[in-house]
Amino acid sequence: MSDAEWVMIGPLLPPERGRRARPAGDNRRFLNGMLYVLRVGCPWRDMHERYGKWNSMDVRFRRWAEQGVWDAMLQTLVDLGLTNDWQHIIDSTSVRDHVSSAGGKGGACANALGRSRGGFTSKIHARSDNQGRPLGFLLTGGEMSDYTCAKPLMEIPIATPKRLLADKGYDGDRFRQSLLMRGISPIIPPHSNRKEPEHFNYRRYRHRNRIERMFGKLKQQRRIAARYDEIVLSFESFLNLAASRLWLKSYVNAA
Repeated sequence: MSDAEWVMIGPLLPPERGRRARPAGDNRRFLNGMLYVLRVGCPWRDMHERYGKWNSMDVRFRRWAEQGVWDAMLQTLVDLGLTNDWQHIIDSTSVRDHVSSAGGKGGACANALGRSRGGFTSKIHARSDNQGRPLGFLLTGGEMSDYTCAKPLMEIPIATPKRLLADKGYDGDRFRQSLLMRGISPIIPPHSNRKEPEHFNYRRYRHRNRIERMFGKLKQQRRIAARYDEIVLSFESFLNLAASRLWLKSYVNAA
């Protein structure tokens, strides 16, 4: 992590106190270790020793996840940079679950694991701004329909856009009407079997590829491309960390 990125993200991390006579580890070193695990996808015990003890890293990551640090970090970065919110995009991508992700407490449904022909899969439903920066996520099993998660994605507490881009998997009269009642213009291609086809703006629809590129950047992190975590909270935390890194890079590049 560069100095410019740390200046922005450092104050968003809670201060740590050492136990008894032992001093607390540096937050920057610990965060770099978490980013290493995010990028490489290795187990915590296989993390490079230059970041410190793997057990301390794992404990701090999970403690911050339970405290909602990763959710708050992404929300803060979104609130700071979401100035051009006139057009949003929603879409989903599937993630193949590793064998180590099975067996979490609560069962497969509670941990967003779905069965398919190839095994367990999870689906990441996402909403992004017009520049392809992530605004929020929803995790479900791989068999969940995109249309079912369209309404929860639009309920993410963010400023209401003027337009919404989505593929034909989100085409439905109820969803279109709910968007129009909120003053949002749907730019969604209609299904071929529609009795009354909806006309939409093909020129603006071309911008939908920006969320596809966002998924590509997120999946450069092996911890996101393949799910290794049993508990859904851990996978969500890594996803929020990867999304926060994208926002940090956009801030640094803009500066």
